[in-house]
Parts: sequence; C-alpha cells; structure tokens
Amino acid sequence: MQCAHAAPSTAVADDRLSPAYYFRPESLGPYLTRLLAGCSSVFDIKATMAADLDRGGEDLRAGQGVVEDGALIQGDVIVQAGARIEAGAKVVGPVLVCAGAIVAAGALVRDHSVIGPGCRIGFGAEVTRSLLAGHVFMKHPCFIGDSVLGRRVNIGSFCSTTALRCDRGPVAEPALEEITVSLGGQRIPTGQTKFGAVIGDEVALPAGTVLSPGTLIGPGTVVYPRDHIGGFLPAGSRVR
Repeated sequence: MQCAHAAPSTAVADDRLSPAYYFRPESLGPYLTRLLAGCSSVFDIKATMAADLDRGGEDLRAGQGVVEDGALIQGDVIVQAGARIEAGAKVVGPVLVCAGAIVAAGALVRDHSVIGPGCRIGFGAEVTRSLLAGHVFMKHPCFIGDSVLGRRVNIGSFCSTTALRCDRGPVAEPALEEITVSLGGQRIPTGQTKFGAVIGDEVALPAGTVLSPGTLIGPGTVVYPRDHIGGFLPAGSRVR
C-alpha cells in the first residue's frame, strides 16, 4: 500500500522545513491557521489534512456555500459559506472548499484537497491531495498534486508538480520509492511516496514550469521563465 498519506514525520529539526518558513497564517480562517500551527514540518501537513478530511468534523463546516446545478460532486465535499462550485466543475471528496473560493467550470479537484479562502481554480486546472492555503490562482490548464501552496501563489498555464520518481525504472502504481528532498547537501526523507512541492507565500510560477518531486520554494521567490525547477530555493531567491 502506498504511503501518499503517511504518518507525520518526527525526524525534522531544520527551520527551513517548518511551515512558518513558508507560510503566514493571516486571513486563512481558524481551521487552516490551526493546521499550519500544529505541524512541526511541512512533511506533516498532507497527512494531517487528509486525516481531518476523512474525519469530516463539524469544525470544517462553516455555513453552506453554493453548488450550482450541473456541478459533479462525488463523496464528502464541504463547501463553506461564501464559496462556490460552478456548473461543469468536478469535485471528488473528501474535499474542503473554504469561504470565498471558486471552483470554476471545467476544473477538477480530487480527494484529500483543501481549497483555501479566496482561491480561484479555473478551466482545465486540476488539484489532487494538496493544500492551497489562500488566494491561490490556478486559472488556466495546469496540475498541482501532493503539494502545499501558500498565500497568493499564482500558477501559470501548463505548470505541473511531479510527485513520483521516474529515475529508477518504470513508474509503479501504487508508488514504492520514498521521495526525499535535497537540503544543505543532504537528502532528507519525507516519509511519503508521493510528494510534489512546497511553494511559499507570494510565488508566481511562469507558464510551462515543471517542478521535480520534493521541490521547496521559499516565500517571495521570483522565478523567471524556464522549463524545470527542483531542490530548495531559499526565501527571496531570484531564479533565472
């Protein structure tokens, strides 16, 4: 059985793996603020979020948003007050769509995802097993999987995260190879066989950017147009 939602990691001490390095909790609402504060490592966020969604507690259900006629909803999909899923969108739960978020026609949101306050998921955009913390724009065809995105992140057309290793022979499903991240010249285990990227607050990915498994991008990083990014990019970097 794959460990895409493995138990939270306990072996991380580097501050550059702390959620506080990448994300500020302002205006994210009580659930996301508590989620980020309760995880000691960015590697813990996905598993903790998945467990919360599987439990589907009342703390996630803040009022009732709008699901338009013609939206395809499967499983437990929580739409908070002020959120909207448009006709022609498909959402497969468990999923939480937070206040002010819009999942537009032609978008696909799949299991164990949280679409944070004010996010915009547009036509052709796909999200799976990921947290979009707040005011993330994915308004064009693109893919975010097994990843954690901060506030005011913009994902350009045809951007993609990659969550599976493909350098050890044919790709297998369920995944078997653990994803590691490169930090300070060391390979650090994530405890997960699917882990795409952590993208800090206020990062914009230019159109066509592909991220390697285990990519870490610090907040405020400026990425110029290029094909492929991997590894760790410190906060405030400029990447050409």
